[in-house]
Amino acid sequence: MTTSATASAAQDELDEPSFPIAYVTELLKYFVKAVRAHQLYLPNNPMHARSLESVREAFAVIWKQTDELELQIVETQLTWEGRVVLDEQERTSDNLAWLLYKDGIRELKMLKGFEEEELGTFFDLLQRVRKATDDDDDLLTMMWEREFATLQYKYVDLTAEGGPGVESMERAEQKEKILSPAQAEAGLETTNSSIANLDDFDSTLYFLDDREVEYLQGEIKREFSTDLRPAVVASLLDIFETHKDPTVREEICGLLDYFLLILLSSAQYRNAAYLLREAGVAANRAPEILEPQKQRLTQLGELMSDPKPLGQLLQALEDSPLRAPQLELDELFGILQPRALETILGWIGRTANPQLKMLLEVAAGRLASAHSAELIRLIGSDDEAVVVEAIRRAAALKSPAAVPALGKLLTVGESDMRLAAVTALTEIGSPGAMQMLERALGDEDREVRIVAVRALGARNARAALPRVEAALKGKVLRESNLTEKMAFFEAFGLLSGDGGIALLDSVLHAKGFMGKRDDSEFRACAAMALGKIASPKAMESLNKAAGEKDIIVRNAVSRAIRGAAT
Repeated sequence: MTTSATASAAQDELDEPSFPIAYVTELLKYFVKAVRAHQLYLPNNPMHARSLESVREAFAVIWKQTDELELQIVETQLTWEGRVVLDEQERTSDNLAWLLYKDGIRELKMLKGFEEEELGTFFDLLQRVRKATDDDDDLLTMMWEREFATLQYKYVDLTAEGGPGVESMERAEQKEKILSPAQAEAGLETTNSSIANLDDFDSTLYFLDDREVEYLQGEIKREFSTDLRPAVVASLLDIFETHKDPTVREEICGLLDYFLLILLSSAQYRNAAYLLREAGVAANRAPEILEPQKQRLTQLGELMSDPKPLGQLLQALEDSPLRAPQLELDELFGILQPRALETILGWIGRTANPQLKMLLEVAAGRLASAHSAELIRLIGSDDEAVVVEAIRRAAALKSPAAVPALGKLLTVGESDMRLAAVTALTEIGSPGAMQMLERALGDEDREVRIVAVRALGARNARAALPRVEAALKGKVLRESNLTEKMAFFEAFGLLSGDGGIALLDSVLHAKGFMGKRDDSEFRACAAMALGKIASPKAMESLNKAAGEKDIIVRNAVSRAIRGAAT
């Protein structure tokens, strides 16, 4: 019987849960999404606030069943009453269970009210520990200093658990395959110190005068400071081009393949970039080159763009601050192929290393601008982090080619993705983008509708006027909040001009569409829309309402008149 089958059988033997497990799994789904939103967006971003609100709503369902929720942490899983409620396999900083487990936390108990008072603080601590260096406190210490009132936890002393640390051998082996720049620098210094030492020559210096000694010391320093790796690469490729023997060329391909791994593992990124560039040149320039030999050379460059080796390199860079090798890394990222874009976009949203993020932003911008088809494909990716970054790139590039993919996202994406798509369409601003924004006016999410209608009004998209007018006359807008009402009315004023005064005048002066009196908010919004038109006829309608008894309407009329006068 497999492990998963055994676990499933064990869960079947458990007693009936206190309440449906679906409540807990649903809560954790929103919880994980909120943690990611906390990482991706600033506090003033609407998606940041909406994610927190979704978690609070999920907690409200739980508190109808119990006053406390107790979760156990088992490496990459969270369990509740012996049942797995969250299972994320990868041991990365995105894995909530692993983030808690690796710092010794084995149980969390959330009490009623946690989501109102201390949820945001807990998210802040998770974000801090993601970005923490070796000198910073771990999550357990941060939680102890905070003294939570509605969050309790149990932990273990990692130094007393015995056996290897929480980091798995698989991850340790991965680190050994590609070293961090600091590790590579230390390793190279050790190697160099065993090759030569100027003191070894002191015993012969009494044969020479001071000028000769100075000359020899300078030449020795120059010799040992010269990087011979590019010369080795150039020599191998020269031999490849001049010798047409297939056996010789095959052997050189193998040497270059091995040499590339050595350069990457020793943080020689500039030399690795040089090797890959020159190999591509030799593949197209060598006379009488056979197709298999040409593929061997071109595949060297393709290797760096594959998700697995590129991911290993980025993971090694993530674990240590980048200093001197930054320019070298920029050269290496500069030769990446289009398929590397997906891996890079995914890492931009996840990395906590600011230097690495800057380099990835530059590489992503270069690849996205040069390969728009690949960027558009990634807007439909299954990886949410990749989609978010792909949308950002499309907006930054103002790419009309991305409009159909963004429009499709408006029909199949989650609300936060639809909002991001609307924002990108606003930035693109092409006629096709405006047409897609018109469709968003009927979106089920209020924030999406508001952003869309504001963009249409600001860009004077008159083709959207019939839909905006229909919304003003519909029931949905009347039952919405003031922000949405104001957004639709102001857009109507900007798009309609004098042609919309009759409708706005009938609303402002309490006639209504069916002879019924409109509420104060609706009339106030009509006044603000007339202020946007600001024509003599619009001002005449506003002046008629200057003595309005309803203070909300009167204030709105006053503001509209002042705004039209400036």
